[in-house]
Amino acid sequence: MTREGTNAYLVGGGIASLSAAAYLIRDGGLPGANIHIFEALDVVGGSMEGSGSPEEGYVIRGGRMFNFSYVCTYDLLSFIPSLSDPSKTVIDEFREFNARVKTHADCRLVAEGRKLDVSSMGFSMKDRLDLIAVTLCSEESLGVKRIDECFAPAFFESNFWLMWASMFGFEPWHSAVEFKRYLHRFVHEFSRINTLAGVDRSPYNQYDSVILPIATWLKSQGVQFLTAAEVTDVDLRPGSDQSTVTRIRYVRKGETKEIAVNDSDLVFVTNGSMTAASTLGSQTTAPALDDRKTGDWTLWEKLARNRRDFGRPSVFDDHVDESKWESFTVTCRDPEMFRLIEEFTGNAPGTGALVTIKDSSWLMSIVVAYQPHFLNQPSDVQVFWGYGLLVDRPGDFVKKPMADCTGAEILVELCSHLGFVDSIPKILGTCQCIPCMMPYITSQFLVRSPGDRPDVVPKGSTNLAFIGQFCEQPDDTVFTVEYSVRAAQTAVFTLLKLDKQPPPVYRGDHDPRVLAEALKTMFS
Repeated sequence: MTREGTNAYLVGGGIASLSAAAYLIRDGGLPGANIHIFEALDVVGGSMEGSGSPEEGYVIRGGRMFNFSYVCTYDLLSFIPSLSDPSKTVIDEFREFNARVKTHADCRLVAEGRKLDVSSMGFSMKDRLDLIAVTLCSEESLGVKRIDECFAPAFFESNFWLMWASMFGFEPWHSAVEFKRYLHRFVHEFSRINTLAGVDRSPYNQYDSVILPIATWLKSQGVQFLTAAEVTDVDLRPGSDQSTVTRIRYVRKGETKEIAVNDSDLVFVTNGSMTAASTLGSQTTAPALDDRKTGDWTLWEKLARNRRDFGRPSVFDDHVDESKWESFTVTCRDPEMFRLIEEFTGNAPGTGALVTIKDSSWLMSIVVAYQPHFLNQPSDVQVFWGYGLLVDRPGDFVKKPMADCTGAEILVELCSHLGFVDSIPKILGTCQCIPCMMPYITSQFLVRSPGDRPDVVPKGSTNLAFIGQFCEQPDDTVFTVEYSVRAAQTAVFTLLKLDKQPPPVYRGDHDPRVLAEALKTMFS
């Protein structure tokens, strides 16, 4: 079935919009030329970008794990052609890569310059009982509780918390409801949290491995990409009980423009952004904290004004001190750093996972991917990524908050924790560290109430859907690629009234074998 008379307008160029465009073509029958993607930046990809060069240094704001339970994401990748071999799909590339390069971390936690034994989760009996209690509580009963309101202080020193928090980005003040969802959603990873052996990796960074193939395929289908185009407002038909978009207003290259939207057209809005207002530092400068509300947030605030069914963006964008943290990307032009990390961890690049430094005041972690990590990366250059969750605390060796540190100072702190002190001069001379401050990176984890996130298709909406990380989808977990792809599927299938639904969320918590393994690990 084709829909020649229907146009689709997608606000935001991240994975949610790219996924929606793909499903509009495959399942909705829309011609690619009828699909228009607006992106305020010069490049699509949203939070899944990767950029840079060996000369200027590479930048990855974040790293994302993949998993067999990402049923929506893997469906999407199953019909996107590989860039290197069109006879294969992106999911074929993923499976071949992960069959060849297997993850099994030999070093998950570090303290006092040595690897820690993480064969036990380090729970007390109270910790176990509290953890079980949270999993059994309803979301309604947890309400607006923070995680640290559900556990004793000692819980946050356990091996489990340090590995779980570093893997997913949780802080003690985040929502207990979101923490509960993760416990259910990823219970199958509980028994291997110390090795992350169940994690799938992309062959390259996620921009090169995921975004670029999808965008290339969409362009081949005729999809219209309007980059450097910031949508400033979306008009709704006044005086109606229904929500119908009638006009889109945007600014491109300094010129204000508008598009009339017909009743038969569709509008998909990515409301909010985890990586909005991100700023970069350098080897010699610290990144500034820019907590301005960019267009992704201000558009949602305009839409939600006097509309409770469109959510409450202030819950997520008014608490930067609780949602910010800082990542850093290191480009190495000498193998010394990688050699030292491999000797310390016991993992060759790509076979390990997050290495979290337990006694770091910044709670710093690094991950060393398989090389090359970028399509244009020379064989004599290596790249790794890391982050700190507690950026306002003074470092243990560099007596400054991470937020105030240059890339060189972050390298000194990292090397000092790992015992690479003698190599610091050489590392500083051959490695370039680019820090990135992200004020809203865990805003989706903040304490919230029902209704603070709008439904994907709000009740009464005729042609408007919300997609991305700040719409409500029961049971699934934010801060995952899967959440955005599932939202895109839901939006397309609902607005087009297709007799189709996204596949059910994987529920390992309904599998007795998975639960048995989790309980065994809990009591180890």
